[in-house]
Amino acid sequence: MKTLEAKFCIGQCVFDPQFRYRGAIIDVDYCYTGTDEWYEKNAPHRPSKNEPWYHILVHNSDFRVYAAESSLEPDLSGEAVNHPEIEYFFSEFKNGVYLLRPGHDT
Repeated sequence: MKTLEAKFCIGQCVFDPQFRYRGAIIDVDYCYTGTDEWYEKNAPHRPSKNEPWYHILVHNSDFRVYAAESSLEPDLSGEAVNHPEIEYFFSEFKNGVYLLRPGHDT
């Protein structure tokens, strides 16, 4: 059995070139954990359910998204993410990565 490893980590900023948003990762599922109905409605390109999926706070909005690893790229802007929940999850933004708030478990 192959052990899956996530390419991105909690606190890392990513970019989705298809939907043109950037955001900060707040959690990782090592495979898809949503419903079949959600997948059919919200994953039009049918990324694999057997790859890591990420919970992401979307920059300049109050949205969260759930995205497959194959849909994402590292965000190379080095800029912070503007989202109302950032301070709930993270204590600071350092060297392009958010640091989890001490004692906070996503």
